[in-house]
Amino acid sequence: MAPNSPLSSKAIDPRDRLILALDVPSLEEGKRWVELLGDSVQFYKLGLQFLMTGQYFDMVDWLGARGKKVFADIKFFDVPETVKSAVEGLARRNVAFATVHGNDPMMEAAASVKGNLKILAVTVLTSLDRGDLDDLGFQCDPEELVLSRARRAIKLGCDGVISSGLEASRLRAELGQNFLVVSPGIRPVENKPNDDQKRTVDVEDAFRLGADYIVVGRPIRKAPDPRAKAEEMQARIAALFQA
Repeated sequence: MAPNSPLSSKAIDPRDRLILALDVPSLEEGKRWVELLGDSVQFYKLGLQFLMTGQYFDMVDWLGARGKKVFADIKFFDVPETVKSAVEGLARRNVAFATVHGNDPMMEAAASVKGNLKILAVTVLTSLDRGDLDDLGFQCDPEELVLSRARRAIKLGCDGVISSGLEASRLRAELGQNFLVVSPGIRPVENKPNDDQKRTVDVEDAFRLGADYIVVGRPIRKAPDPRAKAEEMQARIAALFQA
C-alpha cells in the first residue's frame, strides 16, 4: 500500500468486505439466495423490503446459524428515545451493523446503547444527486453535506457512515481512518441510464477511494450466474488487499 493511501488498512477479512443487499420479498427467497451464493458471500444486508416480510429476525437468526454476518439497514429515524430503545433491542441480536438516518440527538441516542453493534450514519443516499438535494431544500454540494454529516456522526459516537465512494476519499483526507466507510451504489462502468442509483463507482474505485466495505445488490442478483459474479468480485477485492 502506498504511503497515505486511502485503501483500508483495517483488520477485516477481505471476503467480509463484500456485503450482498438481500432485497427480496420473502424469507423463502432470501434463503434460496443465500444457499445459491454459498461461501461466495459472507455478509448480508437486510433492508426495509425484507422488514416487510414479517420474518426479519427469522432471517437474522437463520443467517447467524450459518456463520453469516448481518447488516440491519433499517435507517432508524424517530424521536431520540424511540431510536435508543430500538437500537438497544437490536444490539441484543446477532447483528453486526445498523443504520441511523437522523439528526444529532438521534445519532447520539443510538450510539449510547450500541454495545458491540456498529452504528453507521446515513449521509446522503446514493440515489440522490445535486438536483434532488436542491428539490429537498439542501442548498449545498452533496460532498459538503456528506462531510458535514460524517464529521458530526463520528463526534457523537457512531462507528462510521454510509457514503458513496465518490465522497470516500475526501472523508479519509479530512477525517482520517478511524471510522468505517460503507459504500453502496456499486455499479459497472457501463451503468444503465435508467438505474435509480446516481452517485456510483466500480468495485476497485470504491476501495481505492477509501471504503472499508461495499454493498452490492442488483449487479450480483441480476447476473446470469450470480455466484460466479460474486466470486469474481471477491477475487477483485482480494487482489486489492493482497497487493
